[in-house]
Amino acid sequence: MDNKQPIGVFDSGIGGTSIWKEIHNLLPNEKTIYLADSKNAPYGEKSKEEIIRLSMKNTDFLLNMNCKLIVVACNTATTNAIRELRAKYDVPFIGIEPAIKPAAIHSKTQVIGILATKGTLNSELFNKTTEMFYHTKIIEQIGYGLVELIENGQIESAEMTQLLHSYLKPMIEANIDFLVLGCSHYPYLIPQIRKIIPDHIQIIDSGLAVARQTQNILHEIGFNQDNNNKPIFYTNTNPGVLQNIIGNDYVVQEKDF
Repeated sequence: MDNKQPIGVFDSGIGGTSIWKEIHNLLPNEKTIYLADSKNAPYGEKSKEEIIRLSMKNTDFLLNMNCKLIVVACNTATTNAIRELRAKYDVPFIGIEPAIKPAAIHSKTQVIGILATKGTLNSELFNKTTEMFYHTKIIEQIGYGLVELIENGQIESAEMTQLLHSYLKPMIEANIDFLVLGCSHYPYLIPQIRKIIPDHIQIIDSGLAVARQTQNILHEIGFNQDNNNKPIFYTNTNPGVLQNIIGNDYVVQEKDF
């Protein structure tokens, strides 16, 4: 394997850039290719079979770009498809799951909240994880409409604020002290969430943990020491929202896949 091969990252849309940023910050010499399947977002409302099909489509695209490992920067795709991906392809996969474990371990109230998609909360993998922490009360909330608003560039809209209030109020009333963000889109909502929840509630997402796991895998398959690599971004819809998220230092290419 050539150490200079890129790391592939895919998500149902722009949300996985929250994961990509952590990887890029930790491993700045690595070439990265980011794939935003925004045309099919959100994955959270799709069947398991459809999620697997889309995840394989994205994987095929990234392998055709000669990626040496693939980060599934989507909770729904990870919890529904990563087993099938690992069985089919001979390349390392790194998934992203809601950070239930650290929240449950450190919770003082023994009540934590998780905001995630329907596909993640209904998945077999998620339910197996939560069963391990039977001593902790987990308040689950499906984030209906949140991904769609983020994908449409309406992060700070009145509708977003209204939805977040309705989703978070029951968690606050239940006395949670940790809020787990179970979708890679949701870290972009942290400023709005912070305005709603009390200061003592800690917010956890999985971005840094995924970046560290990527680093661990690279210890086995080799690092890229070339610091002249520009990240590549692809989307199959209008690139404007993705461009706004990542900034003008990078080029977003629209491509049908």
